[in-house]
Amino acid sequence: MTDTSPHDLPRTVGELRAAGHTYRTVKDELRANLLDRMRTGQPRFPGIVGYDQTVLPEVERAILAGHDMVLLGERGQGKTRLIRSLVELLDEWTPVIPGSEINEHPLNPVTPSSRRSVEENGDDQPVAWLHRSMRYGEKLATPDTSVGDLVGDVDPIRVAQGRTLGDPETIHFGLVPRTNRGIFAVNELPDLAERIQVSLLNVLEERDIQIRGYQLRLPLDVLLVASANPEDYTNRGRIITPLKDRFGAEIRTHYPLELDLELDLVRQEASLVAAVPEHVLEVLARFARGVRESPSVDARSGVSARFPIAAAETVAAAALRRSGLLGEDQAVARIGDAESVTSTLRGKVEFESGEEGREVEILAHLLRTATAETFRARLAGLDLSSFVNLVAEGDIIETGELVPADEILRQVGTLPGLAKVLDRLGLGDAPTRGEAAAGVEFVLEGLHLTRRMSKASGDGRTMYGSRG
Repeated sequence: MTDTSPHDLPRTVGELRAAGHTYRTVKDELRANLLDRMRTGQPRFPGIVGYDQTVLPEVERAILAGHDMVLLGERGQGKTRLIRSLVELLDEWTPVIPGSEINEHPLNPVTPSSRRSVEENGDDQPVAWLHRSMRYGEKLATPDTSVGDLVGDVDPIRVAQGRTLGDPETIHFGLVPRTNRGIFAVNELPDLAERIQVSLLNVLEERDIQIRGYQLRLPLDVLLVASANPEDYTNRGRIITPLKDRFGAEIRTHYPLELDLELDLVRQEASLVAAVPEHVLEVLARFARGVRESPSVDARSGVSARFPIAAAETVAAAALRRSGLLGEDQAVARIGDAESVTSTLRGKVEFESGEEGREVEILAHLLRTATAETFRARLAGLDLSSFVNLVAEGDIIETGELVPADEILRQVGTLPGLAKVLDRLGLGDAPTRGEAAAGVEFVLEGLHLTRRMSKASGDGRTMYGSRG
């Protein structure tokens, strides 16, 4: 173990005791640090969006109660991120016995070799320090996961060296004991074979481990957290009943309950290679919510929060591609760029069996619905007759993937009411030409969807004209 801890921390057991350090279990440590953050008002789960009033209070109650927990939720609800955030509630540094495979505390050694070392060295026993980032273990449950992976197995080489099978020093420890004095997560627990789930029973209740029939009285100090899809957990019955009973808390996660939270999540997580105006992000957030609620989509599989995030990144990439092809200085996404997501992201959605072959058509309809809803929400009450009048005499306005922003603005000229539209769309008092073109295209698309303009598309270009 490489010790990279700050040099002002105690280096021996004697110095550790003199500094007033006391041994605490992981659950005591988490409880004390959570309470401290509550009292001081510090962020308790940074980066977790949309769970403040629902999931996080339940997680906090489980931590305060000292319960192991299982998080139930469809894919893409942030279960793994939430589990990983628990690490921040651990002490930044914790003392360990140097060389211990299971991170034993110098004041509470559990293996025979560590106990001998502490007894022989007394206050001179060396102390190393482990950062909290190293106190987290995680395993994605797969059918080929073995007991040896999780708990450990007998090391035949050590047995051949003369040690007995009951000696802990003959054991090659698995992931769970190696995360002793930390947090261990099992993702997608129902995918773990039932005979392997049995190996976790003693870890959760008796806090010891059994390997090949030999019971090792090594009291493990670990918080065990698991994630599961509700369909697997309840309907298929693939988590054995004794294991379900040993989790102290069962917590149900969910997708963002409100549009603003969906938007916050996209803003936080999306890695955008071009500017994406707020109204375009809102369309994508509404689109994701519409897909989740659609009767054509399998609700049991869910629609991941990664769906709108990937959609925003795809739209930004489409804008960057346009700027590259047309030699524009600035890449700004427009509503027309969103059409590409219906084909590229359909693999993220599980449709009902009767909808085979209609996937892109269904997504395109839901995208149009989301665009119309955003148009009404953002521009309700504004006089948009000046836009309609642009095509009243049979003229057309051409936009699209291969039309530069300057060309769009040249076609509309000085347009009464444009400043109010751009303000409502959150583009500010001094929008760039790319942002202004994005606002114009959004209005044209909204007028088409509300049956005040016609639309024809082809070869990367879109023509808006009069419905007459």
